[in-house]
Amino acid sequence: MERKMKMSLMPFTYSMPTRVECGNGISGKTGELIKDLGVSSVLIVTDKGVRGAGLLQGIEKSLASANLYFEIYDEVEPNPSAQTIQQGTVYLKQQKMEAVLAVGGGSSIDTAKGIAAMATNPGHILDYEGVGKISNHPLPIIAIPTTAGTGSEATNSTVVTNKDTSFKLGVLSSLLFPKLAILDPALTLNLPQEITAATGMDALTHAIESYTSKSANPVSKAFAMQAIKMIGENLTRSYFVGTDMESRENMLVASLLAGAAFSQSRLGNVHAISHTFGGVFNIPHGIANAALLPFVMRFNLPACEDQYREIAIALGRDVSGLSNAQAAEKAIDTIIEMNRSMNIPLNIKDLGVLLDVLPKLVEDSMRSGNVVVNPRLTKASDIQLIIEKAYEGDFEGFNNSNRNASSAKKSETAIVNV
Repeated sequence: MERKMKMSLMPFTYSMPTRVECGNGISGKTGELIKDLGVSSVLIVTDKGVRGAGLLQGIEKSLASANLYFEIYDEVEPNPSAQTIQQGTVYLKQQKMEAVLAVGGGSSIDTAKGIAAMATNPGHILDYEGVGKISNHPLPIIAIPTTAGTGSEATNSTVVTNKDTSFKLGVLSSLLFPKLAILDPALTLNLPQEITAATGMDALTHAIESYTSKSANPVSKAFAMQAIKMIGENLTRSYFVGTDMESRENMLVASLLAGAAFSQSRLGNVHAISHTFGGVFNIPHGIANAALLPFVMRFNLPACEDQYREIAIALGRDVSGLSNAQAAEKAIDTIIEMNRSMNIPLNIKDLGVLLDVLPKLVEDSMRSGNVVVNPRLTKASDIQLIIEKAYEGDFEGFNNSNRNASSAKKSETAIVNV
């Protein structure tokens, strides 16, 4: 009797209302592209590094040519705070701007999203922690990424640091998708190598965690797998050559695809922990993700052998003749090799993580909804083990991680957040 394979798919909804324009020099058309949104003024949200590097010059000229009035808010910092968003919102209202244009990395885009949302919603950005709490449509958001990493130009979320509690929280809403994303590889050509590496591995982390998420669906998995393949083919060339336009453009597209993927699926334990590192130690998000990724993959291995085999192939590894377990190891080894080749630390001690606050790191990590969708069931004791192993750079011993940790008992239940 012929047996028919049954495939069970959870119901899912796909939504990404962002228009994407991509190409070398496309940022020179920013003015006319924004004009299509029906606004006459725009607040540019950026950081002093981007402004000092002259990356705004062509964009400003384009806005002026389109008769768009603009002002610049350049107070964005890494791991942007709620105070920065509040100050930017006050400035936007004073200037009576009609749209928000982010130019920069993920911090600038996240800040711009927060400002756009708070321009039309009451209270404080911290009031909107969680999913679906924004009721009024934000001002139109336009995003021009200058790094290939966060994919925030294609996501429905913003991440904000509460300085009072040293906690990075997430605000998720379908209303936070940018109206327009402009991908110009020319803006990424002069990135320092360390930023190319950190942001590229950030994008790879997004793609891998999205692909293996319990909430992944066929659309998100297709986007994530394509992103993994493109990053495997282009990241090291972007890092070592720097000025190769094709690899730079491919990395921007891959980053956007990874962002579009995880906006549907959420992420996993890497992000649950790395957001905590950003909040407590102010460690840049991309480098924290890169350093943590192989350790979380090792922990997740028993639940992800099939997916990791597919990831190894996408990253260019020959796994013919190997068992799923052996092929999965190849995927993890590839991540370690990529980190090593681009001078990314192979432990988190070198990032400035301190274990004297380990209970807070565990508790804050368990607040993340990313733990809930992580492919392997995760308890607070597991988060503690991952952090301890990553601190020492020890990749062994994860299969026996279901142990009791007295300092982590208070956080055994994940609180759904982001």
